[in-house]
Amino acid sequence: MEQLSCIRQAQSCATDAQQAAQEFHAGVAQPDMALVVFFCSSEYDLDVLAGEIQRLFAGVQVVGCTTAGEIGPAGCLEHSLTGASFAASHFSVASGHLEHLQQFDADAGQAFAQELLQELHAQTAHNDTDNSFALLLIDGLSRREEPATRAFQRALGKLPLIGGSAGDSMQFVKTHVYWQGRFCSDSAILVLLSSRLPLRIFKTQHFVTTEQRLVVTEAAASSRVVQEINGLPASQEYARMLGIDACDLDSVRLAAWPLVLTIGGTTYVRAVQKANPDGSLTFFCAIENGLVLRLAQGVDLLHNLEQTFARIRAEIGPPLLVLGFDCMGRKLEIAQSPDKQRIGEVLLQNNCVGFNTYGEQFRGVHVNQTLVGIAIGAHTPETDDA
Repeated sequence: MEQLSCIRQAQSCATDAQQAAQEFHAGVAQPDMALVVFFCSSEYDLDVLAGEIQRLFAGVQVVGCTTAGEIGPAGCLEHSLTGASFAASHFSVASGHLEHLQQFDADAGQAFAQELLQELHAQTAHNDTDNSFALLLIDGLSRREEPATRAFQRALGKLPLIGGSAGDSMQFVKTHVYWQGRFCSDSAILVLLSSRLPLRIFKTQHFVTTEQRLVVTEAAASSRVVQEINGLPASQEYARMLGIDACDLDSVRLAAWPLVLTIGGTTYVRAVQKANPDGSLTFFCAIENGLVLRLAQGVDLLHNLEQTFARIRAEIGPPLLVLGFDCMGRKLEIAQSPDKQRIGEVLLQNNCVGFNTYGEQFRGVHVNQTLVGIAIGAHTPETDDA
């Protein structure tokens, strides 16, 4: 039964930063912690929260970020603090902080990830990529997720990367990651974990591709703004395909009808953040001239979620923990769904802890409107005792 206490999770709904940190610490503290990961509302006094987290977890590797909503044992909430601790008896960890994302260099990014990989291998005897993964927390307004994710995954090889873009309660002003006692922006945190417990990464989305084709004919890639689709003003053409007026392109409709890109036979969602007054569209992901996108239509989100966790349980049994990174667009859709309560129950039953993101990272790709995560099983493989 030792494994059952090697991961502890907690969620505080206290609105006071100091109290929230203390309640969180009381819930996750355990002897010899290898790592603590937390996700918090940007509405907290972040200076107070950072100081209290540093004091309470002195000597422990702690990483975290701000969110667009928190997922934990108390539910899918706003203005809360959630997370988990990982015991050194079951997890080996290497973590690092990369600053100055606006000057991101791919070669330097690869070297950063390779150094962490070497550090992880030095701690473990098995060097088994099937039982290791990388966790990325990155400034969600940096617009550097694509090059960073690509560079890190290239350096990590078969060791899979998953993660999320930090949020700020959908204010789109400033997002933060937490590292060594302070919250910072224009930064990324990469954590490599290895365990003898079974691990499964996953990606799920509840959209099917339609035949409606959109070609990006004018875009400013650096700002993720598309001016024209199919040679017409982007908002106008997108709205036409939805059968509505451009002025009705609100956040709910944008979340319900994203666009998808096919790479190597796999579809990845490219969600629109907002329709701009000048008729352009701002995306959550990088968009370039000539990209061919298709309109996607949502299907049953609840059924899709239940199927995803059924597959995970069939492979590794009931998870001890699922670190989940769920797009804020899905959060908006779930808020309008009659299945909202049941969706929350499914996440709770599968010990999901995570946050609503401004983007998700899966292996080497930055996506939207997707739930990505890592499921950690309870039972060490029998071969470990051989």
